[in-house]
Amino acid sequence: MAGCRWRGGAPRRAGELMSASDLAIVAALIFMWAALSARLERFDVTAPITFILAGLLLTHGPLAPLGFTPSHELVKTLAEVTLVLVLFCDASRVGLRDLRTDMGLCVRLLVVGLPLTIGLGTLLALAVVAGANPWLALLVGAALAPTDAALGAGMMVNPAVPVRIRRLINVESGLNDGIATPFVLIALAGVQHTGGIGPAEAAAELVLGVAIGAVVGGVGGYVVKVASERDWVAGGFAGSAVLALAVCAYACALALHGNGFIAAFVGGLAFRAAGGPRGERLVPFVEETSALVSLLVWLAFGAVAVVPAFENLTWRDVAYAVLSLTLIRMVPVAIALTGARLGRTTVAFVGWFGPRGLASVVFALLALEETGQGAAGSAIAIIAFTVLLSVVAHGVTADPLARRYGPSMSRALAPGEDPGIPLPPERRLIRRSS
Repeated sequence: MAGCRWRGGAPRRAGELMSASDLAIVAALIFMWAALSARLERFDVTAPITFILAGLLLTHGPLAPLGFTPSHELVKTLAEVTLVLVLFCDASRVGLRDLRTDMGLCVRLLVVGLPLTIGLGTLLALAVVAGANPWLALLVGAALAPTDAALGAGMMVNPAVPVRIRRLINVESGLNDGIATPFVLIALAGVQHTGGIGPAEAAAELVLGVAIGAVVGGVGGYVVKVASERDWVAGGFAGSAVLALAVCAYACALALHGNGFIAAFVGGLAFRAAGGPRGERLVPFVEETSALVSLLVWLAFGAVAVVPAFENLTWRDVAYAVLSLTLIRMVPVAIALTGARLGRTTVAFVGWFGPRGLASVVFALLALEETGQGAAGSAIAIIAFTVLLSVVAHGVTADPLARRYGPSMSRALAPGEDPGIPLPPERRLIRRSS
């Protein structure tokens, strides 16, 4: 940052994103979580809960004298890097086999349910967001539409829940953040529009990002496939190639004045389609990197967004958060799954397990850094509080509801389907937040 900022008695030099003491604190936190994570998760203490609390304690609690406060540049960089990796990884996880199995149900949730969720969330936000600004309302509705199956990890790995239902929730979570991203970016452009880039220009950038992502991801996937078949890829660098491809799609789009986030998402889809099974085996390296960065995002969220959210919180914001996790999510899901013959219990289960997680946090942090607390303070407060409520509510109910409703949901299985079959994509998906 320009100028100096004091951290633990030492000045932060101009342009410095993180001091040595900040780095030591973050590294120690990650080490402790890695060493104790399995034990903590037995008590429903997840990574988001742990790192949000750590961010609060380090900035507004008894540990505040340590002087940890992430700079604005660091928060924005973390948010952007995380969104790129999450969009690319989520898209590259979902193969044609996953979509083909329950294509109809996935299309219902993504093509019908997701737009209805964004629309209903936007309409209700118009009555809640200060000033009734339609762009802020769209920001709230779109940012809180994506789901994060990772926050229901206990349910996603519970064999009592039919594999078909877990797969449906998994695929929806993997794709809806990429579909919601254009709406968030257009809303941000509308909020910021003061003679610069506006929604029309943002939409044009989205189209260019799609084209660039398809080319970079498709060519990259084909190259990886051919190189793997001919043993040209050294084992120690195979995963790095995919990580570099995700960054390349993002950077190429920015260089050509397209949207980098959409390029990353489309790049992941194109990479999976062109790379096939050989390309899929190289994705876990990117997933592990994404999981590490996501811990830092939860930490930054606790440090910079939680307290301002509670300071600006009103009863209307609380009501909206509750509605976001129930009515705004569950009604569109019920409408989308009408006629699917899944049963009321199954529809309610799928509707409830739409946790708001990492994607919503990243959108909130981007909005905070792009527009500032003044311009979008009320919208950010709603998003932040909804995510906090979701982290607790879905984390606590994942195991109990899975044990209670799992047997009754086995009626939703296709003939001959085994509810105990493990799903590797789900196991990889939950690394994102836990």
